[in-house]
Amino acid sequence: MNKNNSLALLIISFGLFFAFYVNNAVDKTWLEQSYLYDTYHTESGEDAYKYKGKEVIITDIVPYHQSPLTQENLNLSIDSSINKLSLQPLLTQQWVKNDEQQLILLKPAFHFGLWSLLPAFITIALCLLTREPLTSLFAGIVVGAIMLGKYDLTDAVIIPNLAKESTAGLLLLYLWLLGGLLGIWSKTGAAQAFANYMTEHFVKGPRSAKLISWLLGLLFFQGGTMSTVLVGTTVRPLADKAKVSHEEMSYIVDSTASPIALVIAFNAWPAYVQALIFVPGVAFLATEADRLNFFFNSIPFSFYGIIAVIGTLLLCLNITTFSGKRIRQAQQRALKTGQLDAPGARPLSAKELQACDVPSGYNAHVLEFILPLVTLITIAVSTFIFLGSPKINWAFGAALLLSAGIALIKGMSLTDVVDGFGNGLKGVVLASVILMLAVIIGSISKEIGGGLYLVSLLGEQLPFWLLPLLLQLITMVIAFSTGTSWGTYAIAFPLAMPLAWAVCQSQGLANPELFMMVCFATVLNGSVFGDQCSPISDTTILSAMTTGCDLMDHVKSQLVPAIYAATLAGCLWTLTVYFFA
Repeated sequence: MNKNNSLALLIISFGLFFAFYVNNAVDKTWLEQSYLYDTYHTESGEDAYKYKGKEVIITDIVPYHQSPLTQENLNLSIDSSINKLSLQPLLTQQWVKNDEQQLILLKPAFHFGLWSLLPAFITIALCLLTREPLTSLFAGIVVGAIMLGKYDLTDAVIIPNLAKESTAGLLLLYLWLLGGLLGIWSKTGAAQAFANYMTEHFVKGPRSAKLISWLLGLLFFQGGTMSTVLVGTTVRPLADKAKVSHEEMSYIVDSTASPIALVIAFNAWPAYVQALIFVPGVAFLATEADRLNFFFNSIPFSFYGIIAVIGTLLLCLNITTFSGKRIRQAQQRALKTGQLDAPGARPLSAKELQACDVPSGYNAHVLEFILPLVTLITIAVSTFIFLGSPKINWAFGAALLLSAGIALIKGMSLTDVVDGFGNGLKGVVLASVILMLAVIIGSISKEIGGGLYLVSLLGEQLPFWLLPLLLQLITMVIAFSTGTSWGTYAIAFPLAMPLAWAVCQSQGLANPELFMMVCFATVLNGSVFGDQCSPISDTTILSAMTTGCDLMDHVKSQLVPAIYAATLAGCLWTLTVYFFA
């Protein structure tokens, strides 16, 4: 057994030991969590709100101070409890009406103090040590499940998480639709035909290939997994043909996915975030329209997003001063040897998708790649415009059917089409399993309360100019530990925004709205940094998968330029509030 394996086994053993200790000996710290929805009155006079497009009637509303889920009442329950380890609130949620006559949904949440970070620590430490994300994620899930007392891992943890609608959607999209589309493109040679066409007319070398990738990242500004998959699948064949290293490509795809969504925010982000930032008594956050206006006014302060996008542009222009040693080495390796992966790399994209297996007599045309791609983009963008959210499954499903249909019309046998589809599934199955485990560990980390614990470390007595930097660091750690920016928003914003307002009031700032905008931007951008750099993030995994990169090579190579961008952004936020707030 080599040294790394011995150390990994030791980490797992310690993780399991402390997980049992936490479950049997550590008290839960319960916290009030409040959620503000856009409520309205129905025709029959009932209170209601929309959730995932469906109307939900609100019943059993009580005055805020009477709810057992307020922080004051939770504390009273804990103080009067004989056995704190077995304490559970009487309710899982309750609608209340506050003094301003607003309807708020209260939910209880808990953390185990510093122990709440244990599953994320075990997962990330093993990822960095072994470069094996599958077993690392599984170890983190086991540790988290034991901490929660869920010893039946299959029935209590894995199946409930896989049965969720969002998880099933991920499986459908990234295993069946994305894998099938990539497989058919490989079977027909459409991806190679597109690469040949782009090389002949537009791509003259690595720099132009990277510039096209960067421009596509800006074009698909919806952010998150949508941008990652669209850009990654589009540029992979032309970038491979131009001999661009997979580390460079995965960084460009990842760093123009979520960061650009902060800067060109005509997407689903503002509508989601605005519901999390209500603060009682703050006039410029009073209504939904006020909060949306606040979001767009704060965009100039999204320093990390702006710097990250500019940093990838510099890399595309072969200016690698701020790209870090690993990316420079990858660039030189690809130029001198033509090797797109580092020695010993294990790319997430399997061999079935790395070579064409076109049936004899079949000649691919560039339109076999372009038409499905245009269909995909058109459906995704138009459904966002007209329905309010992009229907990604519709888009990829239509592209898949169109690709298969063209191949059949041109004379390819149904057997070959199905064979290509099957090869595509095999090509992404490992990445899909990793993605599913990442979703489960994110859910466990949220339930254990690691993010809540980190935010609760902050207090109102901080110097005002230090708060933006601390909010940035806290959200970076939360998102890196949980692998999700949107999940971090749900944890951090309801706590960070009232804290920022309390600091404004207690320290008498002359420009409180600007201070609040900067604090808002630090949470927004810090979460994106952590998500982007986390080895358990879906966008990180998909960036590696769609560009054919080794996951840990991608994580390690993009850490340096991302840290440069985050450091500069932190300095700018601190200087902004120090001199202008």
